[in-house]
Parts: sequence; C-alpha cells; structure tokens
Amino acid sequence: MLLSYKDCIDKYGSDYNIKKEIEKGYLIFKEKGIYSTNRNISEIEIILHKFPKAIFTGKSAFFYHGLSDVIPDYYYLATIRTDTRIKDTRVKQSFLKDDIFKAGITEITYNNFSIRIYNRERMLIELMRFKSKLPKDYYKEIILNYRQISYELDFGLVDDYALLFNNGTRLMDMIEMEVL
Repeated sequence: MLLSYKDCIDKYGSDYNIKKEIEKGYLIFKEKGIYSTNRNISEIEIILHKFPKAIFTGKSAFFYHGLSDVIPDYYYLATIRTDTRIKDTRVKQSFLKDDIFKAGITEITYNNFSIRIYNRERMLIELMRFKSKLPKDYYKEIILNYRQISYELDFGLVDDYALLFNNGTRLMDMIEMEVL
C-alpha cells in the first residue's frame, strides 16, 4: 500500500516515528513524499499515486490497450490546462482544454490495478492528430492493430470525439481511409 507523507504523519504521528518504522522495515521510503508498506511496488503504481487526476494518453495508452508492443520510454499523461506542471522526469505531460480532456476517459485493469486512460476510440483520434509526429513503423503497427479490432469500435463515439477538434471532418476522412 502506498502512502503519502501526510498519510504517514496521520498514521504514525510524527517524522521521528516514520523514521523508526523505516528502520524497523515496516515502512519503505520509495521517493520524496511516497512511502510503501510493501517491498515490491511498481513504478506505474507510484505514478498513479502521485498524479491521480492525470489520464494516460499517447504511447502509454497505445501500449496499455495492447495496440502496440513498444514499451514507452516515458509515462504520457494528459491533464487540464489549469493543472500544475508535472516535474517528474519519467512523465511527458500534455495540457488539454476541459471539454477535450474529459472526452473518452475510462478505466482499465493493468497488472491487477486500475488506471485512468483514454478509450480506444479517443486514442484513434489522437493517432490521427499526431500521425506526422510518430515514427512510420510505429504508426503502421498501431493502424494494423486498429484494423483488426475495427468491428469492436464504436464509430459514433469516434465521430463525437472528432467533432471536438477544429479539423474533425479531416480526422474522420483519415480514419475512413486508414482503418475502415
């Protein structure tokens, strides 16, 4: 179980008692402000605990949805424009307007814990939006995987998400040519 410094103060009473619990081995210091009662905590759990309002997007979302087998170098997270900048070298952050940020948020289970992520329909729109910024072989891998699952996708939702962007009709034309 992950605990913040405040959680530890509430549970153990003081900084001195926290240090004593660490010395005894009952509490493990993971990184600044993050403590654990378990020895084996994955990095993604720490990221989820540190940034609970952020949504996985980009290369992270493609990987967690099984659309790519390329393990991302960073955790790609989306937040609303008014959120503070994430100062973690493991994270690449994108800031989105409220209406765009909220569209397509879902939760999936990954390695026995729940993560907030954009659904596959929303990620299809993101793939088309950033097509020119992705390596061609990476893009092709994801498109081929989308073609294989195209019967599972709700294209009404895809259309709704596309309309949130200024170039929505162009995005839908691209999806029709590439996926359908």
